[in-house]
Amino acid sequence: MAIDEKELSTLWLRYKDTKSVELRNVLAENYLPLVKIVCGRLAVSLPPHLDRDDLLSSGFFGLLDAIDRFDPTRNIKFETYAGVRIRGAMIDYLRSKDWIPVTMRQKIRKYEQAVYQLETELGRTATDKELAAALEISVDELQTLVSQCNSATVIPLEEYLKTDVSEAVDTNPANSTEYFELKETLAKAIDRLPEKERTVVSLYYYEELTLKEISLILHLSEARISQLHTKAIFRMRGYLARNKQDLF
Repeated sequence: MAIDEKELSTLWLRYKDTKSVELRNVLAENYLPLVKIVCGRLAVSLPPHLDRDDLLSSGFFGLLDAIDRFDPTRNIKFETYAGVRIRGAMIDYLRSKDWIPVTMRQKIRKYEQAVYQLETELGRTATDKELAAALEISVDELQTLVSQCNSATVIPLEEYLKTDVSEAVDTNPANSTEYFELKETLAKAIDRLPEKERTVVSLYYYEELTLKEISLILHLSEARISQLHTKAIFRMRGYLARNKQDLF
């Protein structure tokens, strides 16, 4: 049975005063659906051999950590705060599994470097034809490569934003200068994307729609949406790499 807002506020204050395990468990049960939502979004691009239950377990520990650290007197929704912690715990689990083969990592690195170098030289978004020429492959081979890279983008931006940003968010997301600088830099990276890629990124990360839901909105196949997402993430990685020192 869901807890209403008034009861929830009282429960939070009681937990902060007592640190009672029983109260923590009541809070965790109330917010458990949040773990499932985050897991569902991450699991879309994962290979089948990765255990979803293990991902859920890591997210649950992230939820407990969020409950322990959350300050209910601050003007921030717990769901927003916990979402960062839960996702972070799941990503740490995925990193520990190191599921991407070495050969795939090499292809990803080569593709990412080509995007970075070419778009730096051009001062604009590179076309598929230009990227294929830079990689000395055909456009069809480029499309295949992008499809193979899809699973790697389950951890799209955290590679560049890791602990510095999480600490900024923990301190006070409402007032943190670093937090706003990060959001501004991400917004600039998104604005530089081609229209379809920009739409996919906005719907996926800001509206929190699934790739399937986005495919229905844009009247494109889910595979095509996944491909647009992957291409957008690698473009954004290049932009963030160029601006990383300005961020921190």
